[in-house]
Amino acid sequence: MPDAVLTISSKNYSSWSLRGFLLCRMAGLDIEEARVSADDPSIRAELLLQSSSFLVPRLDHAGLRIWDTLAIAEYLHELKPEAGLLPKDSAARSHCRSISGEMHSGFANLRSALPMNIKASHPGFKVWTGAMGDIERILAIWRECLKTYGGPYLFGPAPTMADAMYAPVCSRFTTYDVKLEAPLRAYVKTILALPAMKEWSAAALTEPDEMEELDVEF
Repeated sequence: MPDAVLTISSKNYSSWSLRGFLLCRMAGLDIEEARVSADDPSIRAELLLQSSSFLVPRLDHAGLRIWDTLAIAEYLHELKPEAGLLPKDSAARSHCRSISGEMHSGFANLRSALPMNIKASHPGFKVWTGAMGDIERILAIWRECLKTYGGPYLFGPAPTMADAMYAPVCSRFTTYDVKLEAPLRAYVKTILALPAMKEWSAAALTEPDEMEELDVEF
């Protein structure tokens, strides 16, 4: 029997569900998935970027119920410190928490202009000006981390909480054909090649289309 239950919504559209899933995989926690239908009004509102949802992702483990992606990440770090969700070095650990928190609370223009849609492909997509500032900030974060810690992940040779937080951005940049310089393209490929990411993406491709509003041609 799995150790825990992770409640998620759409694998194709929900970036927060993906983050929770990746964190559990990185921590080595055996999970059973529970799905909340996109027909649920609060889930639908979240996926359409109209409001936040407090339902997903949610981790039920050892009699505890933990929601919010960063709370799940911190819980898993306490539970499985050997998994390395946060770097051992205190300065790097603070840096990791900072950029993870920035993704958690920011980049609203990016979310609106480039909604997550793993099935979609928009070559030559024109990013509107309001989202370019968010994209440039994310690229600056990636450049600094890769330069400081040597890659191939943001904080060195193994993935951390930060990579889980930015993984949906890698998917978005692929969907919307965002142009990247070679080191950043390599980082995106590294994240997309993670076994857990490939597992999630393969499942997303088989998921029934439920959100016509996000499947329109841009």
